[in-house]
Amino acid sequence: MSAAIETRGLTKRFGGLVALDSVGLQAASGETLGIIGVNGAGKTTLMNCICGLYRPDGGDVFIAGERVTGQPPHVVAHKGIGRTFQVPRVFRKMSLIDNLLVPVLDRRASSDAELTERAEEMLARMQLIGLRHNYAEELSGGQQKLLEMARMLMPDPPIVMLDEPFAGVHPVLCKFMIERIEEMSGAGKAVLLISHDLTSIYRLSSRVVALNQGKIIAEGGVADIRGNPAVIEAYLGA
Repeated sequence: MSAAIETRGLTKRFGGLVALDSVGLQAASGETLGIIGVNGAGKTTLMNCICGLYRPDGGDVFIAGERVTGQPPHVVAHKGIGRTFQVPRVFRKMSLIDNLLVPVLDRRASSDAELTERAEEMLARMQLIGLRHNYAEELSGGQQKLLEMARMLMPDPPIVMLDEPFAGVHPVLCKFMIERIEEMSGAGKAVLLISHDLTSIYRLSSRVVALNQGKIIAEGGVADIRGNPAVIEAYLGA
């Protein structure tokens, strides 16, 4: 399979700290790539370099074979990447419907009614439709994660990056989010998933990449990662 998203030799430094050290990975359409590692391993920095929030000091990012290295976030988003964050970034003083309309405001080919209908469909999928006219600040933390996920999906990006979607989430809501992520890969999206919840990572991922101190220390199927000595030592502290 050809890669929907690929990094080659991606490197990022903050002063004397090497946060990413020549990281190369790829994910194909319909594949979920799990990314694991202890705090400070470089997972979020990797996503920030891919989506344009950080400019890498070395290496390249490719979307469907097109080099997008160093492009600003809005350009990368238009190339087909959606992103959620560890702490949900929602427009707190806007309604749920309006939150979802923001990323598609430039879709001149669609009428306001069509976009609103799609927004309502997305909210229904996330079980938030009954709150569509509420302000985002009225939602619980878990509901804000669902709202951010719905907003990310509004432009129908072929690549989605999820940064700790299960952190601080009730187990029932976690199960619901896992089902939504399975729908994404089932619909042909390439999914990059960061999580400390290894149970969820192992359930969802086709392959797993383990980072430590900015380097990939292991990559492979779930069975390979579970028993990898370097992962056990670095990630589990054994």
